[in-house]
Amino acid sequence: MATNRHEELGLSNEDVLHMYETMVMARKIDERMWLLNRAGKVPFVISCQGQEAAQIGAAFALDKDKDWIAPYYRDMGVVLHFGMTPKDLMLSAFAKAEDPNSGGRQMPGHFGQRKNRILTGSSPVTTQLPHAVGVALAGKMKGEDFITFTTLGEGSSNQGDFHEGMNFAGVHKLPTIVMVENNKYAISVPYEKQLACEHVADRAAGYGMPGVTVDGTDPLDVYAAVKEAADRARRGDGPSLIEAVCYRLTAHSSDDDHRLYRDAEELETERKLDPLPKFEAYLKEAGVLTEDISKDIADRVMKEVNEATDYAEQAPYAEPEYALRHVYAEQGGND
Repeated sequence: MATNRHEELGLSNEDVLHMYETMVMARKIDERMWLLNRAGKVPFVISCQGQEAAQIGAAFALDKDKDWIAPYYRDMGVVLHFGMTPKDLMLSAFAKAEDPNSGGRQMPGHFGQRKNRILTGSSPVTTQLPHAVGVALAGKMKGEDFITFTTLGEGSSNQGDFHEGMNFAGVHKLPTIVMVENNKYAISVPYEKQLACEHVADRAAGYGMPGVTVDGTDPLDVYAAVKEAADRARRGDGPSLIEAVCYRLTAHSSDDDHRLYRDAEELETERKLDPLPKFEAYLKEAGVLTEDISKDIADRVMKEVNEATDYAEQAPYAEPEYALRHVYAEQGGND
């Protein structure tokens, strides 16, 4: 009997079904957030649609019980695998007091949850890369057994923080992985107007680390690349740069109209590269995903998304005076 690709990578049927379910969960939460935004119930959406395979393939190659992640704003798939729940994400979308990221202070996509080793992100893009590198340095200095993983879009790879973080990681051979989710657009600027080199991964040589470009619509390709980079980092051989080429199936955000810079033909071509049906087809061909299992997953996911939506919509907002908490020094010690 022929071996399936996932088995060659050391993944069980249960592993890839879990990957698929997490991809479906990310997609359905994202779709629900767009509906809520258009209904005037949540103020802002920045989407993961089209990038779930890259995110979840990478996350499954890490140790979610000890590694630290510094995700960027689209990384719903990564944070779901690391322990954030649909309820957590919906509370953030509605900006409610129980939002674990910021208590309703921040826009959606600014992930941060200490218990799940998710480093807090901020609005200026690419600032998460030096943070991930700094945490990797601290771990190396203390002799602790973890690596760090950070993500960004290809537009962010043109920021100064990218150069500084990559250079520092390379010089000090830090246990970190940088994954660029190349979705072809930095808001409205296409990839060919951003970089003079062919691939983002080509830049790795300048920082003394390996760089690889993989198919970001295939979670198994991404898993293999990140697993190799993680093994390398754990051996003490330093950082890696991974470029996962994927496609942004939505506008940049709910405040953007991508029809102004992408024509209908381009959008239709990209929709054919949607990673969800592609992975679903692989799993069916491999004999892993049946119609009954697919229906069970769909039902389970929608039940959880509906419950998370209802809970978050009804949850209370923070008290107005809470806006001043954690801003000025307060009496009462650790309160």
